[in-house]
Amino acid sequence: FKKLTKVSITPIPLVKNRGHTQNKGGKNLQMIEINDRNIIKYLLFGSLYFLEGLKYIIAVLILPVYLTEKGISLPLVTLISAIFLLPMTIKFVWAGIVDYYNKYGRKKFIILGGLLSSISLLLITTIDPNEDIILFAILLFIAGMGVGFFDVSADVWAIEITNYGERGKINGAMFAGQSIGMIAGATFLALIAEKYGYNYVFLTTGLIALIIIIFPLIIKEIQTNKTRQKIGNILLKEFKKKTTQLISIFTPISGISIGVLGVIIPLYLTIQLQIDISQVGIIIAIWSTTRVIGSLAGGVSCDKWGRKPVLYIVLVGGCIFTTMFIFADTWQKIVVIYGIIGLLQGGLYSVLGAMLMDVTNPKVGATQYSILTSLGNAGMTAGESLSGTITAVIGFTGTFLYTAWIFGPALLILHFINLKINKTNK
Repeated sequence: FKKLTKVSITPIPLVKNRGHTQNKGGKNLQMIEINDRNIIKYLLFGSLYFLEGLKYIIAVLILPVYLTEKGISLPLVTLISAIFLLPMTIKFVWAGIVDYYNKYGRKKFIILGGLLSSISLLLITTIDPNEDIILFAILLFIAGMGVGFFDVSADVWAIEITNYGERGKINGAMFAGQSIGMIAGATFLALIAEKYGYNYVFLTTGLIALIIIIFPLIIKEIQTNKTRQKIGNILLKEFKKKTTQLISIFTPISGISIGVLGVIIPLYLTIQLQIDISQVGIIIAIWSTTRVIGSLAGGVSCDKWGRKPVLYIVLVGGCIFTTMFIFADTWQKIVVIYGIIGLLQGGLYSVLGAMLMDVTNPKVGATQYSILTSLGNAGMTAGESLSGTITAVIGFTGTFLYTAWIFGPALLILHFINLKINKTNK
């Protein structure tokens, strides 16, 4: 006992040093803790999705025009654009990697994705597609793959650090950031292409990607799972749940109308109303702006009143205002109706995203959430692909009525979805 009492034990106080981590040299590394800082959460995930908006504009606007001006054939132009978009179509592959190696956290994969995209886009500036179209396409695929890692990692990180009452607002911030990125891409990137050349578009976007990943670098990530997950078994268990199965059917059906209108409205404006391309661009910009407002409003509303009530409002409103397109015989009427459609679509994105997060198991969050969102993308793609054929057969009026009718089955399925969410837990 005497020997034991000679040992002087000095207790080490546990100091909760918020927002700091200590390295081996004893110096504090400034890190931002965001669990209780909602504004920083919204800014973080909004900025991450901003890059996705830029990427989308490059795929659907910048690349087709650039390659066409280079004299590349139209089939090859569309193929290369599809190669750039392909990684987002198969993003469940990147999600599986992120979940399998979850011991490394989510932030590292966001940074990895940002670096892959940035470096690839910077290298593209040195490639002439006329001289080496294969290398050009490979670099585009790698850039798209980087955005894929970026996307699925951001989604699952958001699931892990938010609870039921925050996910609507988080999704609102995400899709608002994406819409702002699309607006910025359609205006500033197009202006850069016109004044300085397309290589400067890739250079600018690559540098923006580097700047954006600085934000996650200074955010402190708390890792909850540090072991490799048996992804297949957990996924099978999750998709056997009736609620998840109904949501898996509801998600693509609710996306069909977005895909149809995305293709048909520009065609209706140019063919039926004889509006020039500059006016069409203004109308699309107005639609994108109202989508930002709808995303934010929908996110706040569904956190306050629940997912299903807001979805009912959005879907019924979509049905009514899509039908009203048959009376839109002037561009002024189109602006009003399409602006309201933008509000409703933005709200749908936010609320649906929040609902998908609610039913996602964080252990396989990246994989399960990416599968569910891929189903929504499949619905939009189906709408885009079939819209031209449908219009050729039944005309614009018939297409608008058919698109409005699609909301009916979506509303019916929504009625049977039973969301049993513990609102106090993540």
